[in-house]
Amino acid sequence: MKETILITGCSSGIGRLCAEKLHEAGYTVVASCRKPEDVATLQQQGLNCIQLDLDDTDSIHQGIEACQAITGGRIDVLFNNAAYGQPGALEDLPTQALRQQFETNLFGWHELTQAVIPIMLKQGSGKIVQNSSVLGLVAMKYRGAYNASKFALEGYTDTLRLELRDTPLHVSLIEPGPIESHFRENAKLKFEQHIDMAGSRHHPNYQKTLDRLGKTSPSNKFTLAPDAVLKPLLSIIRSEQPSPRYYVTQPTHIFGFLRRVLPVRWLDQLLNKSN
Repeated sequence: MKETILITGCSSGIGRLCAEKLHEAGYTVVASCRKPEDVATLQQQGLNCIQLDLDDTDSIHQGIEACQAITGGRIDVLFNNAAYGQPGALEDLPTQALRQQFETNLFGWHELTQAVIPIMLKQGSGKIVQNSSVLGLVAMKYRGAYNASKFALEGYTDTLRLELRDTPLHVSLIEPGPIESHFRENAKLKFEQHIDMAGSRHHPNYQKTLDRLGKTSPSNKFTLAPDAVLKPLLSIIRSEQPSPRYYVTQPTHIFGFLRRVLPVRWLDQLLNKSN
């Protein structure tokens, strides 16, 4: 019997593509979305889809119950994927915006993971897959909130892996660079919501940020389609001993290497060229 897989953040991009392809491959997939209209869209496609809002404790636990009702109680794989980016210089970032970033990108993941672990321990197996980012390995300007949430996720996941080492559960990180999605579109909305561009000393660079976020075409030549993440996810699902980390896209491989070998100031000079 093929595994049951719960995936968060399936309204678009990586989550949706992985849910669709794994469903086609015969896995029992339970996709989740925050908005009811997105849930309805995926259900109309024939997918199992539930509402799950990572900012809402009740929604998280109701989502787990709904998932178990579909799968007969099993959750073999949890793919934590739902996240967004909050652009802006840290000095311009309202504390509440940073809290919201962590609520969705870390605290909600923790609450969901914490609730799934006992289910996996009881059934005697399970895999927890965290979709991180190259920005969990290196930091870039005007992405401080997102950088911080992904750096925190990396530490969280490394700790979780150590603490579950004496159990039949496995924990893996997928670390993509640029992937085609609605990420930039959503980030632009968050920038406009929380950042006072006119009153900032970063105004000239912010215009470049808005230009980048407003593009409909890939932001750089290294951008890959969402199925680039499906490949390592399938490797994790099929492996008896999945690796702790899976790099996706050339920038992740490059910066992962440079972080290990370059002095901090040299790496800073390279990263400073980014907007």
